[in-house]
Formats: sequence, structure tokens, C-alpha cells
Amino acid sequence: MFPGIIIDIVSWFEQKAFGVCTWLGLKLGMKSTTIRLYFIYLSFFTFGSPIIIYFILAFLLENKKYFSRSSVNQPRRRTWDL
Repeated sequence: MFPGIIIDIVSWFEQKAFGVCTWLGLKLGMKSTTIRLYFIYLSFFTFGSPIIIYFILAFLLENKKYFSRSSVNQPRRRTWDL
């Protein structure tokens, strides 16, 4: 019916969305479309709880520069190291 509008919406989501499924796909070695389908199916079967996980991952990915180590060359300090 409106194929141009649908393609525009899909491409906008592919480029501007958080990229959680793409990131998970790269980490797990799976297609991002497969992971998106899993999120959709799990959302229907579990009444939306994977959406909460998706938003948490999106928040962490958008702000990962604040959660990463300040210096890459220095080893990570442990709690018991003084």
C-alpha cells in the first residue's frame, strides 16, 4: 500500500535506533534480524519484560564511554589491591 513510507521507517529505525540487536548480533555471531525476532516473540510470550532488558542495554550502549576504563593501557585494579 505505502511501500516507500514503510521502507523509510525501517531504514530510519536501522540507522537511528539504539543498535542493541546489532551489537548483540556482533557479540553472539548471529544476524541482527534473528535477534529482533527473538525480542518480539519473547515480548509477546512474557508480556513485555524483554523490552525492559532492551532499554537497559540501550542505555548502557549509549553511555558506555562513562562505564569504560579511563585508560586502556593500565590493567584493571582489583578491590584487594592496595
